Amino acid sequence: MTQTNDLRATARTLFDAAVTAADPALAVRRQLARMPLPQSAGRTVLIAVGKAAPAMLAEALKHVTGPHEALAVTHHENTQKVPGARVLNAGHPVPDAAGAAAGQAVMELLDSCGAEDQVIALISGGGSALLPAPVPGLSLADKAAVSQVLLSGGLDIVTMNLVRQQLSQLKGGGFLRRAAPAPVTALILSDVIGDDLRAIASGPTVSPIGTVEEARAILKNHGLWDRLPAAARDALDHPRPPEPVPAAVNVMIGSNGQSVDAMADAARAAGWDVRVSDRPLVGDVDSAAQEVLALMAPVDRPTALLFGGETTVILRGSGRGGRNQELALRVALAAPDLAQDWLFLSGGTDGRDGPTDAAGGVVDAGSAARIAAAGQDAQKLLANNDSYAALKAADDLLMTGATGTNVADVQVLLIRP
Repeated sequence: MTQTNDLRATARTLFDAAVTAADPALAVRRQLARMPLPQSAGRTVLIAVGKAAPAMLAEALKHVTGPHEALAVTHHENTQKVPGARVLNAGHPVPDAAGAAAGQAVMELLDSCGAEDQVIALISGGGSALLPAPVPGLSLADKAAVSQVLLSGGLDIVTMNLVRQQLSQLKGGGFLRRAAPAPVTALILSDVIGDDLRAIASGPTVSPIGTVEEARAILKNHGLWDRLPAAARDALDHPRPPEPVPAAVNVMIGSNGQSVDAMADAARAAGWDVRVSDRPLVGDVDSAAQEVLALMAPVDRPTALLFGGETTVILRGSGRGGRNQELALRVALAAPDLAQDWLFLSGGTDGRDGPTDAAGGVVDAGSAARIAAAGQDAQKLLANNDSYAALKAADDLLMTGATGTNVADVQVLLIRP
């Protein structure tokens, strides 16, 4: 048990290094040291949206001189307050009434901006759900239903956000249209693998990912069209004419790749041989588990295999869990007998995996036996998408609390002779 606990401590140290590397305040500070905020003849209007919004806004406000107004929208679990700013909390991953009110507040503030003002957007992951701002004819309940369909459909984040953009007044450049004629500078913390700025928080300050025709085709090809509420199908069948997207200055200040690099540095400093996957863990969680399992082989020296990514889960049951918990459980149940110590951690850098209070899972060679000893059937729980219950039975949940940042997921596979 001591050896297992030692591996768990090491894996947690590496995970914490990934989160620290994505510290939103430090990311903003580094960027503003290189590129100070633009000066304005009028107000500086700062709007922060996402899981890291309060921290990003608090740091940015330290660099503002003259008249200004500041607003942050973040998830309910983030209780950080920002002196001199309004902080609104909203639902994630499914939009709620608080998010609708927050979206209205953002639109009203943007509508008040004139050409003499300067808008600073501080964007991090989670903004898609936090600012629903449905198009006319679509209710909040409709937007929530669309989110549920997208989340359960096995779509990657870029594809989901392509659809979301077609149903929002703020996504896909809508933020810029509201702000015009005020110029906009956006500092963006990426939670999207590949760092496509159009997909982060559904791209409020960039052009759309795709067209309404592409959104309809995606939904139909994945068998999701008929599951949408009628109002959403109508909005996609009768879209508003496309509007031009004003120009903006968009700067990425943090990413998943930077966090994986930080894990690698921490592992090397602790004396581990390090291998960083040359491709992210993305796509269906079962396929991702097979990629991890294929790398589980005996080693001559303590070896850390590191990954970044964001998988997807197709919901077939009624259980609770998240993509990281299910990935960890699948690895635990199918791992080969290495006759060596091993441990696998998969966690969301935001500290929250799916609709649970866990960040992910941490499993080892004894996980399956612990689940059985607790009287649980791991395979049945997995089939019901109930990875949370399975990992809880084994005391294998990764519990961190909300981290205040979000750069997607990281994984650590430790193998030791």
